Amino acid sequence: MPPIAFLGLGAIGAPMAKHLKNPDFDLVVWNRTPSKAAAFAAANGARHAKTPAEAARGCQIVITCLPTSREVASLLDGPDGLLAGMANGSILVDCTSGDPATSRATAARLAEKGIGFLDAPVSGGVVGAEAGKLTVMVGGDAATLERAMPALNTFGEKIVHCGPVGAGDAIKAVNQAMLAVHIWSLGEGMLALSKAGVKPEVALDVINASSGRSNVSMNLFPQRVIGRAFPRTFKLALIDKDVRIAAQFLREQNVPSPLTQLTAELFAAAHAELGEEADHVEAVKVIERTGGAEIK
Repeated sequence: MPPIAFLGLGAIGAPMAKHLKNPDFDLVVWNRTPSKAAAFAAANGARHAKTPAEAARGCQIVITCLPTSREVASLLDGPDGLLAGMANGSILVDCTSGDPATSRATAARLAEKGIGFLDAPVSGGVVGAEAGKLTVMVGGDAATLERAMPALNTFGEKIVHCGPVGAGDAIKAVNQAMLAVHIWSLGEGMLALSKAGVKPEVALDVINASSGRSNVSMNLFPQRVIGRAFPRTFKLALIDKDVRIAAQFLREQNVPSPLTQLTAELFAAAHAELGEEADHVEAVKVIERTGGAEIK
């Protein structure tokens, strides 16, 4: 079994890594919190590496899944860094929801050592990660992607080659900005309807049979806003980061984007108000507070 390394055992990363513990791979894991990696290794029959370099040593494929691209870049250097452990001809597959510019810079640094790079953010949440049915948006060289496919197939149901390095990050960021717009706009509309005497269940029944429907109206609002249960499956802090990446990307492309820029400001303010642990749909609570009522 060839060794494969997975770095970053968060809410999405841990279930992704579990799919790599199969007869095809000898899994090595690393996490910034060593106790978390040790517990994962013990529970899943993986090897626990003490450093990124140790995790990467001997592996043809190294997968990272961290909160930001900068954190991935910070793992490269030093005697314990990835560059000290990765060999010429190996591949770094970054499943972080990152930013295109930092991914391109990381790819360039790795290329100097003969190491391939793919930005490969995922969509599907914790449920998709647990089921091995994530959508993987890949930026990078097609030949490099072909070599990485056996690993990506373990947790990805739909794997799309989006373009050159940075393309996967860009599509993920734009997708997340659309999600944020849907959350905020539906929150505003639902609060107005509620204040006018329309029951939220009735409003959603109509919207979900009409052209305004989305995953937010069909799944997230019924599960969380109407039931007032906000499971912490995806943090508000992370969608704040993602929308800021999208806003920056659109500016870099010289695309007029007032809606995206405003959405970035709104989610940054919601993040500041509700804190690091809030769920992304809890942004609706800011709309309710400023609107002086609750959606009910």
